[in-house]
Amino acid sequence: MKAMKKIILSSLLAMTVLFPAFSQIKYEQQIVAPRIEVAGFAELEIVPDEIYFNISLQEYFEDEKNQKNKVIISTLEKQLLKAIADAGLPKEALSVSDLGGYQNYTDKKKKPATFLESKQYELKVSSVEKLDGILSKVESRGVQYANVGRVDHSKREELKKQVKIDALKAAKVKAEYLVAALDEKLGKVLEIKELDENLYFPQPVFAKANVRAFAQAESADAVVDSDVQYQKIKISYRMQAAFEIK
Repeated sequence: MKAMKKIILSSLLAMTVLFPAFSQIKYEQQIVAPRIEVAGFAELEIVPDEIYFNISLQEYFEDEKNQKNKVIISTLEKQLLKAIADAGLPKEALSVSDLGGYQNYTDKKKKPATFLESKQYELKVSSVEKLDGILSKVESRGVQYANVGRVDHSKREELKKQVKIDALKAAKVKAEYLVAALDEKLGKVLEIKELDENLYFPQPVFAKANVRAFAQAESADAVVDSDVQYQKIKISYRMQAAFEIK
């Protein structure tokens, strides 16, 4: 019985000695090195170099009154394709987006006379001036409408990366001068977070309802100045970074 009491007493003494040591280790682990967290912002405005136009061609009658001499859609399409080639654009710049048409009626009984087919396309160009020259070589009566669908930039992904880098550099500069104000120095980076992304693609607006006026010119040289107005694409990023304070 006395031997057992001695063992228990020895164990209690050992625990008493070790406990302060463990407490010290735990306390030291809870000590956090001083740090600073800041956010940096960067923005870039770029002029679009990819403009996507919606173009609609529609069959029509040269003799509208008597519904004779129909100009078919394939004829109009050939004119458009030739104009695109003459402008130095690849054939792949044009793609078909939709097909349609409507039925003409000629009397009170609504007896169908003929069907006029229409075809919609998307054309990718680098500038508005390209479109002016192309439409001037297509029969104006066959151009139902043409408008800007969207804009983009060929190096958008590369530019996004650069804006992120600039935002991160701005965060570091901010951290450096804030820490320097306290007579301290900036240490290693501890954490990086991407807070938000903002890509603004403005919708170009035509001053006119359509661009048939462009196609009425006899030649590309006679085309009037474009009525298209659009803003720059904006790319912005906000990056957050945490740094150790030495």
